[in-house]
Amino acid sequence: MKIHLIAIGGAVMHNLALDLHKQHIVTGSDDEIYNPSRDRLEKSGILPKVMGWFPEKITSDLDIVILGMHARIDNPELLKAQELGLTIYSYPEFIHFHSKDKRRVVIAGSHGKTTTTSMIMHVLYKLNRDFDYVVGAQIQGFKRMVRLSDAPIIIIEGDEYLSSPTDLTPKMLHYKPDLAVITGIAWDHINVFPTFEKYLEQFGRFIKTLGPDAKLYHFVEDEHLNKILEDSSKYECKATSYNFLENTDSKVNYRDITYQMSVFGNHNFQNMNAALKICNDLGVTKKEFLTAMQDFKGAGKRLQIIKEGSNSVAYLDFAHAPSKVKATTSATQHKFKDRSLYAFLELHTFSSLDPSFIPHYKDTLAKADKAFVYYDPHTLKMKKMEALNKNQVAEAFNHPDLKIVNNAAEIQSQLDVLPVDDAVFLFMSSGKFGGIDLYKAMSNKIIK
Repeated sequence: MKIHLIAIGGAVMHNLALDLHKQHIVTGSDDEIYNPSRDRLEKSGILPKVMGWFPEKITSDLDIVILGMHARIDNPELLKAQELGLTIYSYPEFIHFHSKDKRRVVIAGSHGKTTTTSMIMHVLYKLNRDFDYVVGAQIQGFKRMVRLSDAPIIIIEGDEYLSSPTDLTPKMLHYKPDLAVITGIAWDHINVFPTFEKYLEQFGRFIKTLGPDAKLYHFVEDEHLNKILEDSSKYECKATSYNFLENTDSKVNYRDITYQMSVFGNHNFQNMNAALKICNDLGVTKKEFLTAMQDFKGAGKRLQIIKEGSNSVAYLDFAHAPSKVKATTSATQHKFKDRSLYAFLELHTFSSLDPSFIPHYKDTLAKADKAFVYYDPHTLKMKKMEALNKNQVAEAFNHPDLKIVNNAAEIQSQLDVLPVDDAVFLFMSSGKFGGIDLYKAMSNKIIK
């Protein structure tokens, strides 16, 4: 087939393009493409020669046009495709089109989606099972974030964000899973879901996409999820709760065998139990699962070690929503009780930069000895948002030793003076901390 991707440079979109390029003729456009997308597309020979939108690329011989969320509704290429009556998919629509005859596994929830999805992928890969996947981060052992083939099952990270400019449906509603997980619910994406009730509604809609033969696993302690499921007569699927996978200091005991895991924190053992339930349904025994999980190192930017020394370590985590920040900070402090914890959080998303939402971060950094909150005024301008008041931000977090930082150079200067012995450095962001090379910064600071 001939397939054209509008907004090809996105994280999932460029991985989708690279995978489709194995079997199809793939072209694409974008107004800006950053690394690693740019280098990867160039290496495969499908990087657009010129950045921008060119309606002449859209011709009647295209079989499919895939539209990314980065494009606008008046995108010239989109308008041309509509004029020609071409088949236009958002990428989640295309994923469902590809997988309509497969057994579909979808991991949804406000937090833990990527980690749970990557745990399932890791175990199936270790056991030589054949499967397709769509995941929101780079996973160790996998070349890409997308694989589409003739495999009998597909593992999908089910995001609740909108699908495309012309498809304002949350991505997860397209997949219609046979097996599903909802890890938990905490308000996010307030630019799209301005009230918590509206956000919560999307998960009820997701459950309604599961048919009578489908199974749903949900975290037992999530009060919002339990409220949605109270009236089970509204849903056709079989719903079953799960809890934390019992462990002691990241060791899991099963039938007199101890399995040492690399991951830590209650939230990760919540994710692991969800992954176990799904893998059981896919024919994996508990022993096989725990054995395979012992060398699971986590998904990219999910408590990923930047640098480790004899008595100090630095982690990078994707945490940005309040529930994620609190869980990650608490888990890190619990693991390293005898060390000083220095937490750096970047406010980067629409929600995290909204003055009305920031109070939700109260006490999320409480377990850190020192905390630093960074936001870039340029990001606020790019998102056309009002400037933030430093004092209001500091007051919202309610931390006794908190510094608000507005430029990357100041982050570096703070790093330079922090003591390194018996210390843990935790960086949390869905952004890039103003372009600081954290790997270089921590390598210069932490010596083996």
